[in-house]
Amino acid sequence: MLPLTLGLLLFFAVHLVPTSASLRQGLVERFGETPYRIVHSVLSLIGFALIVVGYHKLQLMPGKNPVLWDPPSWTRHIAFLLMLPAIILLVAAFIPSRIRTAAKHPMLAAIKFWALAHLLVNGDLGALLLFGSFLAYAVYDRISMKRRPSAAPPPAPPGALNDVLVVGLGLALYALILFWGHGALIGVPITSFSFAP
Repeated sequence: MLPLTLGLLLFFAVHLVPTSASLRQGLVERFGETPYRIVHSVLSLIGFALIVVGYHKLQLMPGKNPVLWDPPSWTRHIAFLLMLPAIILLVAAFIPSRIRTAAKHPMLAAIKFWALAHLLVNGDLGALLLFGSFLAYAVYDRISMKRRPSAAPPPAPPGALNDVLVVGLGLALYALILFWGHGALIGVPITSFSFAP
């Protein structure tokens, strides 16, 4: 639990800095843009690595990861539905489209859908810390953007081609994660209980 907690604290401490325009600007003026970005990236990677290692260890040692509630089986179906827009919005964050323009901040929206979906189907303390932290951060960051200048997403190209591309790639990525990626990368295959009652 300690590596996960330390990783979350470090990761979000670093990511909360840009939510305060004055704090970020002060650090940039004092140390320079490039050193700030390097330190930000390095600390983010360290925090992320601690999160991954800590959460993985909790899965191997369930005695150190108390179960707070037992999610009912029907929450799985909601989670699968929530993950569909999460993956499409994730793709939209990297491809200019009308979907990206409408969402304004598709990456944060994707994080909110992803975190909520995983909170619904995981009742252990480690999951609550992990996914609850990401959900709280995404909500806070989205609210903070109303108080600070942020770059507008690139204008959507004319026509619906990029929208179709975003949805098509999102569906393909969703299927890849569903039938292979989640089990291979996370260690928890989900196709075995996809349609459980």
